[in-house]
Amino acid sequence: MRLEKMADFFEARLEGYEEHMLKNIESAEEFYPFTAKNLPNTPGAEILDLGCGTGLELRWYYGENPTARVTGIDLSEEMLSALWNHYAERDPRLICGSYFDLPLGENVYDAAVSVESLHHFTKEEKIPLYAKLYRSLKPGGFFILTDYFAPSEAEEKLYRQILVDLKREQGLSDEEFYHYDTPLTVQHEREALLAAGFDRVEVLNQWGATHTIKAVRL
Repeated sequence: MRLEKMADFFEARLEGYEEHMLKNIESAEEFYPFTAKNLPNTPGAEILDLGCGTGLELRWYYGENPTARVTGIDLSEEMLSALWNHYAERDPRLICGSYFDLPLGENVYDAAVSVESLHHFTKEEKIPLYAKLYRSLKPGGFFILTDYFAPSEAEEKLYRQILVDLKREQGLSDEEFYHYDTPLTVQHEREALLAAGFDRVEVLNQWGATHTIKAVRL
C-alpha cells in the first residue's frame, strides 16, 4: 500500500466521511453520543477538540450543551470547513495544524476530547502531547478519549513495525505524519496519560476494540 500524508488522506475522503464513520465503524452511533454525554454541561464550558475533523462528536455535544465554547484542531482545512458549515452559529474556534506543534495554553479548558484521532502515534510521541494537554486544562478539568486500541502488545508492535517498513520502502520522512493505524494497548495509553501528569485515568465504556477513557487533572 502507498502511504498518504495525514491531511491528504482525509481530504480525499471528505465526501461520505461522516456516513462512513457512523455506519462502518462498529458501535459509532453509540460511542459518539456517549462521549458527548461525558463532557461538561455547564453553560459556556470551554472545550478543546483534538483532531476534530468534521465535528461528528459535536453533533451530540451541542445538543447537550448548546452554549459550549469549542476550540477544534485538525490538520485538514477541508475538514474544518465542513465543521464550520455545520456549526457556524455556535462560533467554534477552528485551528488548522498539528496538535503536537500548536501551543494549547495553560489553565484554559474545562475539558478536552478526542475521538478516533490518536491511534496513529506511539506512547513516546503521546507523552509530551498529553503533558501539554494536561497543562491546558483547568484544575478539575479532564480529557475524554474515545478511540480504538490494540488487543495485545504483540499486535501493537506489529502495526508499528509495518509502518516503519512501509516508510523505509517508500523513502518517507519521519518529519511528516502519514496515515496508518498504529493503536496502542489500553494499558500503554493509560501509562502515557499518567506519565504526562494526569492524576486519575479510568475506562468509562467499551465497544469491541473501541474504549472511552477519562483522564483527570485534580
